[in-house]
Amino acid sequence: MTYDAVPLIPRAVLFGNPTYASPTVSPDGTRLGFLAPEDGVLNVWVGPVDQPDQARALTHDRGNGIRVFGFCHDDRTLFYLQDREGDENWRLHLLDLASGQEQCVTPFDNVQVRVLGHNRWHPTTMLLGINKDTPELHDVYELDLETGELEKVLDNPGFVGWLADTDLEVQGAASITEDGGAVFFLTDESGEFHPWLEVPADDTNTTNPLGFSRDGETLYLVSSLDANAARLISVDLSTGEQSVLAEDDAYDIGGVELHPETRAPQAVIFDKDREVWEFLDADYGLAVEELRSSLGIDGELGINRAERGGQVWMVSVVPSDGPIRYYLYDRSNGSLKFLFSHKPDLAGYHLAPMEPFSFTARDGLEIHGYLSFPPDVERRDLPAVLNVHGGPWARDAWGYNAEAQWLANRGYVCVEVNYRGSTGYGKAFGNAANKQWGRDMHTDLLDAIEHLAGQGLIDRERVGIMGGSYGGYAALAGAAFTPDAFRCAVDLCGPSNLLTLLASVPAYWKPLVAMMHAKVGDPETEKDMLWERSPLSRVDDIKIPVLVGQGANDPRVKQAEAEQIVDALKAKGLPHEYLLFPDEGHGLARPENRETYYAAVERFLAEHLGGRTESAR
Repeated sequence: MTYDAVPLIPRAVLFGNPTYASPTVSPDGTRLGFLAPEDGVLNVWVGPVDQPDQARALTHDRGNGIRVFGFCHDDRTLFYLQDREGDENWRLHLLDLASGQEQCVTPFDNVQVRVLGHNRWHPTTMLLGINKDTPELHDVYELDLETGELEKVLDNPGFVGWLADTDLEVQGAASITEDGGAVFFLTDESGEFHPWLEVPADDTNTTNPLGFSRDGETLYLVSSLDANAARLISVDLSTGEQSVLAEDDAYDIGGVELHPETRAPQAVIFDKDREVWEFLDADYGLAVEELRSSLGIDGELGINRAERGGQVWMVSVVPSDGPIRYYLYDRSNGSLKFLFSHKPDLAGYHLAPMEPFSFTARDGLEIHGYLSFPPDVERRDLPAVLNVHGGPWARDAWGYNAEAQWLANRGYVCVEVNYRGSTGYGKAFGNAANKQWGRDMHTDLLDAIEHLAGQGLIDRERVGIMGGSYGGYAALAGAAFTPDAFRCAVDLCGPSNLLTLLASVPAYWKPLVAMMHAKVGDPETEKDMLWERSPLSRVDDIKIPVLVGQGANDPRVKQAEAEQIVDALKAKGLPHEYLLFPDEGHGLARPENRETYYAAVERFLAEHLGGRTESAR
């Protein structure tokens, strides 16, 4: 029976550019900045703080759009990062808010810039990491916003990351050991780096310094050392004494709210099935709970306190069954002003609430995830799409998800699984995925389907698998390793050959390769294992239709990963489709490309699973 319980939501509404995105208040509290389309491309718009309708576009990109921008603390400059058609070689651009004059201050080819620091205490300086001299390593530069002068201040001897204090002085760094562990360094009075904290490989994904207090006397650290889950720890730099500020036995700390002036932690956020806030500052906790009460909306709360006076907060509320809503909250009088939602065109459509679920994997490990059901239909024997998140060191979270809404609206149960290795569930859960690509990580996905089918919720014979990046690998693995488990597979930017994947990482990832070898496998000593875990090695076993999408400029998963599997499918005469996007990288930035991709996937899923399509309406 064709699903037709609720009106069809157009793909252009779900996957087109947001009407508004990433709003922020300028540090002086006078301006509101956000991303919005200009001629169909995301650009930076700026206007009076409480009048978004008076904003105008200050940038005029006509490529893949702008995704990262911010106001500088000199109160006259806006910065943004831009790459070329998805190559992730970010360049830093500055724009004078008064004159509109714009300049690229890192106009280097095949070079990536990272913003290491910029704050209220040094309003005319930005600290940058740039890999101009050595592609594998980011040296430290200072940028003078008044003159545009760029000066190298520190050569990189082999560190994967830097840690600066609030005076923009580099006081720490990190390196990866041969076995995939980490060493964190601190500097002495002469500026020399000395090992400070050695982190075993089992703790590298769950241990990381947050930064220094404003007075420089304390370092804050999120760490799973001597614990299962990442805790918040304060370190007295004069004595070395450590104090645990917040912890949970099973869940990692997923976020920390720092006081804008003292940089002391005021709250931590645990990423459980839903976000759980724990307050370390009672006054801040009271203010947040009053705000939450005033909003009266069920959604995950986000607070941006960029305004220096501490009175004007940019607030976001993320429900699972509606667009993201943005507000201005004035603490001085308690007023709350609704600004806009990120996609107003969603109003009036019947969206699907996201529901947490859990099950026990075949080896006894508890696995969590989320379900989005087609609205207003009996939950029995429904077709389903297993939508696998990327990373794999990432996770699905509760909240608005365009793909989940799209799948549910087309008549499928969208199944999202935080398989072992997903972040947030403690280091034992994370390390259970070590060298388990195509094995235990994959059987977690299969066990989720069996669990739901066993409850009668989904039709075991009508399940597809799709995903991007690692999720694309999982889709290919599903087609190659367990072709009887799925009716069809959709891969976007997923690796097909783990040996060529590990051999072709971007130059600036090379200091991290030891960690990847510890997590995925070492080509020198585990070549056979990595080949066996590669979907390409089992292409002869594929018997379900496969759709492959790929960005030609992807620096992480190269075009060759798609070409290898497509060529093999073609040589074997196996059913497949291939979409190559010449102006994209790791994912799809351009709305016209998203429309092409999702229209193809929608038709593909309907053909093999029986859901509805927009073109058929």
